[in-house]
Amino acid sequence: MPQLQFLSNGAYHLTVTASGHGSSCWEGLAVTRRCTDPTFDLGGTRCFVRNKTASAGMAGHDFSEGGAIVWWCDDVLETRSEFAVAIDQPVELRRVVFKNCSSRRQTFSGTSYAEIVLSPSATDSTHPAFSKLFVETTIDSSLQTIFATRRPSTSADPTPWLFHTAVVSGAGAGSLTFETDRMRFVGRGLDAADPQALDHDAALSGTAGPVLDAVAAIQVPFVLEAGASITIDWLTGVASTHDACVALAQKFRRAGAANQMVEQACSYRQTIQRTSAMSNTDALLYQRMAAALVYPAAELRADASVIERNHRGQSDLWGFGISGDLPIVLLQLTGAEPAEVVAQMVQAQSWWKAFGLGTELAVLCAPSDDGAPRLLDQVRQRIDAGPGAARVGKPGGIFVLDGSALEDGDRILLQSAARIVVTDADTLAAQLAHISLVTRSTTGDAPKQAAAPEADGVDAPRNLLAFNGLGGFSADGREYVITTSAAHMTPAPWVNVMANPDFGTLVSESGSANTWSENAHEFRLTPWSNDPVSDPNTEAFYIRDDTSSYFWSPTLLPTRAAGAYTTRHGFGYSVFEHAEDAIESELCMYVAIDSPVKFSVLTVQNKSDRQRQLSVTGCVDWVLGDERSKTQMQVVTTVDAETGTVFARNGYNTDFAGRTAFFDVHADGVEGTDDVCGDRDDFLGPAGSAAAPAAMAQARLSGRVGAALDPCAALRVRFELAPGQKQVIVFMLGAGKTADEARDLVGRWRQPGAAGRALDAVHAFWRQTLDAIQVQTPDPALNMLVNGWLPYQVIASRLWGRTAFYQSSGAFGFRDQLQDVMALVHSAPDLVREHLMRAASRQFVEGDVQHWWHPPSGKGVRTRCADDFLWLPLATCRYVEVTGDSGVLDAPCPFLQSRPLKEGEASNYEQPQVASETASLYDHGVRAIRRALVWGAHGLPLMGSGDWNDGMNLVGAEGRGESVWMAFFLYDVLSRFAPLARARGDTAFAECCEHEAEGLRQRTEASAWDGDWYRRAWFDDGSVLGSAANTECRIDSIAQSWSVLSGAAPSDRARAAMASLDKHLVHRDTRLVQLLDPPFDTSKPSPGYIQGYLPGVRENGGQYTHAATWAAMAFAALGDTKRAWTLFDLLNPVSHAVNAEDVAIYQVEPYVVAGDVYANAAHAGRGGWTWYTGSAGWMLRLIVESLLGLQRHGSRLCIRPLLPPHWKDFDVQYRFGTAQYNITCRRANAGGAPGVVHDGVKTEGDMINLVDDGRVHAVVVNLPQDH
Repeated sequence: MPQLQFLSNGAYHLTVTASGHGSSCWEGLAVTRRCTDPTFDLGGTRCFVRNKTASAGMAGHDFSEGGAIVWWCDDVLETRSEFAVAIDQPVELRRVVFKNCSSRRQTFSGTSYAEIVLSPSATDSTHPAFSKLFVETTIDSSLQTIFATRRPSTSADPTPWLFHTAVVSGAGAGSLTFETDRMRFVGRGLDAADPQALDHDAALSGTAGPVLDAVAAIQVPFVLEAGASITIDWLTGVASTHDACVALAQKFRRAGAANQMVEQACSYRQTIQRTSAMSNTDALLYQRMAAALVYPAAELRADASVIERNHRGQSDLWGFGISGDLPIVLLQLTGAEPAEVVAQMVQAQSWWKAFGLGTELAVLCAPSDDGAPRLLDQVRQRIDAGPGAARVGKPGGIFVLDGSALEDGDRILLQSAARIVVTDADTLAAQLAHISLVTRSTTGDAPKQAAAPEADGVDAPRNLLAFNGLGGFSADGREYVITTSAAHMTPAPWVNVMANPDFGTLVSESGSANTWSENAHEFRLTPWSNDPVSDPNTEAFYIRDDTSSYFWSPTLLPTRAAGAYTTRHGFGYSVFEHAEDAIESELCMYVAIDSPVKFSVLTVQNKSDRQRQLSVTGCVDWVLGDERSKTQMQVVTTVDAETGTVFARNGYNTDFAGRTAFFDVHADGVEGTDDVCGDRDDFLGPAGSAAAPAAMAQARLSGRVGAALDPCAALRVRFELAPGQKQVIVFMLGAGKTADEARDLVGRWRQPGAAGRALDAVHAFWRQTLDAIQVQTPDPALNMLVNGWLPYQVIASRLWGRTAFYQSSGAFGFRDQLQDVMALVHSAPDLVREHLMRAASRQFVEGDVQHWWHPPSGKGVRTRCADDFLWLPLATCRYVEVTGDSGVLDAPCPFLQSRPLKEGEASNYEQPQVASETASLYDHGVRAIRRALVWGAHGLPLMGSGDWNDGMNLVGAEGRGESVWMAFFLYDVLSRFAPLARARGDTAFAECCEHEAEGLRQRTEASAWDGDWYRRAWFDDGSVLGSAANTECRIDSIAQSWSVLSGAAPSDRARAAMASLDKHLVHRDTRLVQLLDPPFDTSKPSPGYIQGYLPGVRENGGQYTHAATWAAMAFAALGDTKRAWTLFDLLNPVSHAVNAEDVAIYQVEPYVVAGDVYANAAHAGRGGWTWYTGSAGWMLRLIVESLLGLQRHGSRLCIRPLLPPHWKDFDVQYRFGTAQYNITCRRANAGGAPGVVHDGVKTEGDMINLVDDGRVHAVVVNLPQDH
């Protein structure tokens, strides 16, 4: 069990590990990031020492008597670190004394490092990349101090400030340098254990501001004569305001302040012990136990055999009053009367709370013998008479349970859920006596790799389209090929998302992957890192030469080798190629199109002239839930007796009851392996890492599986290769709904050739789906986007995976996927129809809908968002109009029912019930529209808790704010639904739609025009938003674009509005289109959490590509060819990475659309979150429909393009059922007549009549010269 020390003053709490790393919290906020990984100690704060002559040394610590001292020494340097928390202020101290132990002068540097959080820890861990966006830093050179703050999302949010400073005592120190950008400090593909900032003698960069991933690092260079020493005090503190934080930094930089902290370091603990009548011996026991509250330890948990039997989850604890949100400590009493341990555990809980560790103490009382006083009553009386009385039955308190009232399943649950289990069978000291305390070494011996041979030559990529120095497209555009090395990585992870409707994986160019089943957020099989800096690989593979013990990875991470790596991302698969030590490898990853299985097929070939003894090891870290820190205690691994496969299950996750994950390996000609490991601590070892695990220096894996481990699955196979010989090894990662299903899946896909057939099916599916529309235009980048990458992004990431590297939702968003599928009406109409019915089933009887919901449970959130439910009738109209499938309108679908939102309640997360009422899809649409016909003071739709822009959640939170965008959007819905209703014979509702649309149009024109553009909204208090009178958000893009797209605005105003959009929001120099300008910062009233974003980031004045695409479509709708194509060129991701300089600015993948591009001056032109963005579907529609002009109405297709001046023609291959139409669109010759020639016959008009006849048709569309 790890050794930890806890320091506090009652409000500010500091945890220190035996290696000298730490983390802190203050008033419910994590000040610095805590690492919850019991095997890797990578988070929080630490100190680095740089000295070129330093060698391996010895380390130790002293956590007795309430102090925290950590030391390290070798022949050159000795360091002594002492930690303290100020007795009356939220300030911590790390005092390090450096002593030169050598006989000559030495040059050193000491560097602090802390990852800044300033938010609740749970908020940070749920979505780290999002949380990091709100932190800003500054460097005060006069104070030699770093300051940081978290921007508030609302006026009610706290605005904490942090300072970090260094004070030097002693001669020989040079100038301090600073860093607040984690990417610059740590470096791509690296982690805090070995940051790039220490690889050279250069000073830290001094970067500060909106860094997007904030740290606080101060480097102090110094020279020490032989025997001399120097003291550096690194101080960190927090305050609720900027001025208070500056004053705090000034106070503690003064001479003597740090000394006083050291002198008083133990006084708080002594006070706690004295006021609680606590002995020092007991306090040390509580301290030892506290480590298990931070890092689960098998030594203090229930027996593994008990944990293996649990099949109940957190919600089953609620009946006892226990939330399960805090660490649970279980005291099991079996004696006739309460033992001393009862008072000790009540006292222990008080001690833990005093040091910032909240717990829930469950006291389980055994039934008493007949006639004897009930133990339950005695325990309650004992607790009620003591200091714990106020905590009984309260959150984070004490829960006394009657064992006679519990079932066996209840007892098993309590024992399994508890981090600490104590009994009255012996004294507390005796129960802890057997526990071994360990210190995870960060300097010990790691597995030794043989000296790497010279890197095998790797040919530079050839014949790649749009090659930018790192990557480019294959000649057919169906692969994006990336070449990297340890010294030449992509600026951010360039990933692929591979999925089927219920299972998937994403993998970066470095091989780091995350796999899920059924729900990419709620049931991850392996971790989702959301860390573009380190991109940790938790699905790792290793190749080892068993003769030399030299090992490497077939992917760039985790174990970097000498040569280059080539990654090929394709549709449904990714391939990694590498050559090392005369061994060529190809690792192909893909997901079966019809099964919850991921294949990692590794082909190894011996290119040397000698026989080779090799082994291949695969290791995955299990999650089986949302976050590993929450689930690792409950994951149980076994080796299946029938298949030899490693199985894993999490009985505590009752939303996915019975699910059984598996990791398997098989290879032709190689006997099945029994070389397994289910304990990550065994695999990595005390000094190991994912790059150099201890297991790679061991002949065999440990073989340990079971419960109460750090769960993983590692498998190894061994084989020999003659010169030129190949070996194929197939790893499978998947999940069944039951153990039997998992076993069947393993058996099915282990069959000879099964993995190859699965890959063939993947290729066939994507070829069939993506070939529905193929274009050949003079723009190769446009061709590649339309012909594959955009529809692939929509289906794989948005519709099926609902996840990506930067955002992992797992949920269906009501408005989100409806917009996505609207882009698939040509290529995958069956998916559109299916999702229309899925979305309709999430509508409440009142007409509103779930804003989002998690499959398979259906749990989701009901909100007051204004626009969600209207996307259902709009998407229905589009589907029927394009496909002609009016039969879908009669399809029956049930409603949901639950309690309506209460007055003042913005949202409610719940699992609603399926209502008894069922209606047709058409009637679902009618009900949605009727729900929207509620007006504000200007006669416009209410904003609610947000319209399309969720970030404006406070504009209409009180129920009076109005949305101009909603007015245009609702007008469009009404205008499109009216003819559908009329065609159905519902004349009354058609007339209702037309009447409401016209009235809304008139009211909008009367109130929303600002003079040069349309306003955005009115707040609840009546103040305007999106007006020239505003200082922030004077103009908003979507009100202008939808004035055109809806057809509501008169021509003169529509053109003026779009001209204003072009003037104020389109930036050709930085190649982006802002959503609004100026960004929100300090204006009041607050529009919502959008104001919390850094100005110029995401929705807050950055490019939100979704809205920018609407702007391009609006220009096209106006017939403004030049501006429409200009905006497409600005939005085209390929154009953002033309060369190495562009790549360094844009950073993210150039083959898929980024949801946002930053406009903030510090990051102008940098891509934001890729893949999981609704802009992919809209960009596909922009190109295919707005620019190339394909418009289908049932069985008729017309092409009315807006051609750039330099285009003469383009070709389209359009599939209609079993028929294919090869269409050439060209400008008519001078004097030639425009028209359509269909299979050699000139037809009237510009329509192409489509027939599903299985034939190939030739069509020529002669366009007017002015197209």
